[in-house]
Amino acid sequence: MSSTLTRPAAPAGPVRDAVAAGRRTRILALPEARWAAAALVLFLSALPLHLFGAPWWTWGPLYALTYVAGGWEPGWEGLKALRDKTLDVDLLMVVAALGAAAIGQVLDGALLIVIFATSGALEAFATARTADSVRGLLDLAPATATRLGDGGAEEAVLTEQLRVGDVILVRPGERVGADGRVLDGAGEVDQATITGEPLPVAKERGDEVFAGTLNGTGALRVTVERDPSDSVIARIVAMVEEASGTKAPTQLFIEKVEQRYAIGMVAATVALFTLPLAFGAALQPTLLRAMTFMIVASPCAVVLATMPPLLSAIANAGRHGVLIKSAVVMERLGQIDAVALDKTGTLTEGTPRVTDIRPLSASGLTADTLLAFAAAAEHPSEHPLARAVVDAARTRGLVLPSAAGFTSAPGTGVTATVEGRTVAVGSPARLLNGRTDHAAAELAARLEEEGRTAALVVLDGTPVGVLGIADRLRTDAQDTVTRLTVLTGSAPVLVTGDNPRAAAHLGGEVGIDDVRAGLLPQDKVHAVKEMERAGRKVLVVGDGVNDAPALAAAHTGIAMGRAGSDLALETADAVVVRDELTTIPTVVALSRRCRRLVVQNLVIAAVFITGLVLWDLIGTLPLPLGVAGHEGSTVIVGLNGLRLLRDAAWRRARSVE
Repeated sequence: MSSTLTRPAAPAGPVRDAVAAGRRTRILALPEARWAAAALVLFLSALPLHLFGAPWWTWGPLYALTYVAGGWEPGWEGLKALRDKTLDVDLLMVVAALGAAAIGQVLDGALLIVIFATSGALEAFATARTADSVRGLLDLAPATATRLGDGGAEEAVLTEQLRVGDVILVRPGERVGADGRVLDGAGEVDQATITGEPLPVAKERGDEVFAGTLNGTGALRVTVERDPSDSVIARIVAMVEEASGTKAPTQLFIEKVEQRYAIGMVAATVALFTLPLAFGAALQPTLLRAMTFMIVASPCAVVLATMPPLLSAIANAGRHGVLIKSAVVMERLGQIDAVALDKTGTLTEGTPRVTDIRPLSASGLTADTLLAFAAAAEHPSEHPLARAVVDAARTRGLVLPSAAGFTSAPGTGVTATVEGRTVAVGSPARLLNGRTDHAAAELAARLEEEGRTAALVVLDGTPVGVLGIADRLRTDAQDTVTRLTVLTGSAPVLVTGDNPRAAAHLGGEVGIDDVRAGLLPQDKVHAVKEMERAGRKVLVVGDGVNDAPALAAAHTGIAMGRAGSDLALETADAVVVRDELTTIPTVVALSRRCRRLVVQNLVIAAVFITGLVLWDLIGTLPLPLGVAGHEGSTVIVGLNGLRLLRDAAWRRARSVE
């Protein structure tokens, strides 16, 4: 079938209006972010005035506005929680901040307010951007499709109007409008969004195609077999939303005991104030003792015992190319005990490369001559395999002769006239007409057994050599797999949509025995859930749209950032910005060290709080001394946590085996 069909006129009316690009939420569009920004600006305005001894009336109102801007929302949410008979740590922080201000520690209270407001804004932003990406995924499926009528008449319709049994026309360069099966025609379809395969797949009569995949060459007539609402791409959206919604709520270590601690602290403060008054104690010293108790027992030091190590580790990882999206993620990374790795774009570079140049001995050609003929014939083509061949010739510094009479046949290859000779490059099975006894067929079979894609080169009707093309393994892949094996106690699992032969070959190269190939997105999710049902906490590493559901469903997900899809980058909990695989085991080891430091800080904070509380209950703790002890413990745990900011901490994590 010819691939030069006439493109219909652009659709009008509701069809045209449906093709609207999605918008990404900007951080200042969120009220939480605006309030947090206002609190930060007010705090930074008041701080130098306060520290350099300006009159109180210059910085006092600014601090007061900081409390209002950053504290009203968590305070209101805390009051609503009280209505439901629960007490959360945000309300406790607001109360502690107000208590600090009441005894003159206005700066400390304002700092707490700013920290909590900023944290809430970042959480709201991350949630909004993930929702943006899920909505944006729907743009992969075209808004319109060309439906064919009984007489072959073409009609542009919204894809949502397609029904099972309809026949649609997919031209070269268009995306498939619905899941279906090829009724007529031949083409090469890029299915990377669904399967993650690095190369387009030849499609002909009887083959299945998926909505949202890109038809590169040849025109296809496709019979719709699934309702658009039940397509694979629609199910990916549903799986990401479901996994994000049902993923168990995560909290930092200290927040797991917030209810009991908060209730206990409030109850003790009230008792310490009311009971002595009931027995005739004077109001002022009783109030002073209760206020001192609330200050020394407040969880400020405990919160700072947790946050500085986590934030320091996040900052250190960021300097080394790993973006960790929250403190919760940094904590969770240290808990993982199993890893599932994607293949294409994760363990490999995601770009096909020529790995083998094998001229047949009878041809008399050298490797460079064989490659030059193939590259000259492939030069006009936009196919990824063609680009790989041309790039290989340029890397070798070969001068390519001009080609004439270029033609391309989907699923077969290209033909051109180069220096007066007819050159064909393409599928060995098609160009050899199914012969398996030819030397070229045997050579191609050996390359394919090694996980390569074989391209036969034919000169004037005679096979002269075979090129092997493969997605190149990242140089640090094997070392990464080894280190992850040591950290978790078991080798990672390879989960890929690529063909089993290529996946098994790559698994053998990097030391992975458990290879699960040919997986659709829902199959990857099933593999992750199966591991989690076995009691494992799974880290998933991927880069594509097809990896997003598994990234969302996993205990922790990491996306490769350089070529990662928007959905994968937003769904993942962390992003490897520079695509350096070795940073993944390093950040896991850093997280484990961070968790140990958090426990260490909690012990320090608990010792200080316990000592000061007992002193206040048993003896008479002077308020200035109580404040000094409370602030001293905060400084100690804060400085201890900042140790993870140093490059030495990253180097030690990298050396962990």
